[in-house]
Amino acid sequence: MVYRQLARTVLFRLGGGDPETAHERVLNGLGRLGAVPPAVDALAKVFGPRRERTVFGVRFPGAVGLGAGMDKRGVALRAWRGMGFGFVEVGTVTRHPQPGNPKPRLRRLVASEAIINRMGFNNHGADALAATLRELGPPGIPLGISIGKSKVTPVAEAVEDYRYSLRALHGFADYFAVNVSSPNTPGLRGLQDRAQLDELVGELRRETLALADALPPTPLLVKIAPDLTDHAVAEVLQVCADHRVAGLIATNTTLGRGGLDPADVRAGEDEAGGLSGRPLTERAREVVSFVTAETGGALPVIGVGGIMRTDDALRMFDAGASLVQLYSGFVYSGPPLVRAVNRAVDGR
Repeated sequence: MVYRQLARTVLFRLGGGDPETAHERVLNGLGRLGAVPPAVDALAKVFGPRRERTVFGVRFPGAVGLGAGMDKRGVALRAWRGMGFGFVEVGTVTRHPQPGNPKPRLRRLVASEAIINRMGFNNHGADALAATLRELGPPGIPLGISIGKSKVTPVAEAVEDYRYSLRALHGFADYFAVNVSSPNTPGLRGLQDRAQLDELVGELRRETLALADALPPTPLLVKIAPDLTDHAVAEVLQVCADHRVAGLIATNTTLGRGGLDPADVRAGEDEAGGLSGRPLTERAREVVSFVTAETGGALPVIGVGGIMRTDDALRMFDAGASLVQLYSGFVYSGPPLVRAVNRAVDGR
């Protein structure tokens, strides 16, 4: 409550109230914090988890991770452990550097505890991220890297685009997340169609096997949209089974605008982009539950979407998630939410 009433108010006013400017300033501040290991260690003792778990062959010190999109370029990589996270996912990164979509492209809908973004995979490219990770060294917690298609790359050439990023970043990642579900890159969601996904995942799986110094190879996960029908999700699961994908990330942001507070409906309708936060809570959990039922729990799932309170996280685990990620929940509630979820999970 103190965070939400005091710290959040100050943070939301950074940069004159522009969400993207505030976001960058907070990341830069966390980057400076990460350069002081004793401070990170001290914070980790306060906010961090106590119980390890192993999922798709990776040992996680805690079940709560930071979702992709928060720290695309790894600016604050060494600080996230101090915020209580048991793993962090950077990116989404693309083969080619790209500025993303025109600004403004990020909006908070505070009454709905939601965020709309149309960032468009703004990043410095896979080679630049590799250089950053090489300079910073390991973050002290497992690192996932989300890879996506460059905007300038035709869909027909998407496989090579993803493969380039995987090659450039192999050796840094504890797992790769194949992002085929962002609504902000034209044509990207079409890669969730069975035939295209089958080709993409098949090639990336072969690449991880070829690059592996020893078996097993780096785990490959697929991130899906919450807007898929059950039939479409089932087809994605078949592709995952065919190519022995290590896990699924459910879900990305939604193009829907249901569940908004009445005060935010007009703004939500006027703003293009993917919606995250409280309006996504129920749908994300439904997708995780469906995946668990379809696979009999055999395919590990990272549950993400609308985890704004401790109960949201616990219900996501009850739906079958092996791990969870925070994004909007962290924006609105900060490290105290990470700590609360960690303590609730550790107490189970």
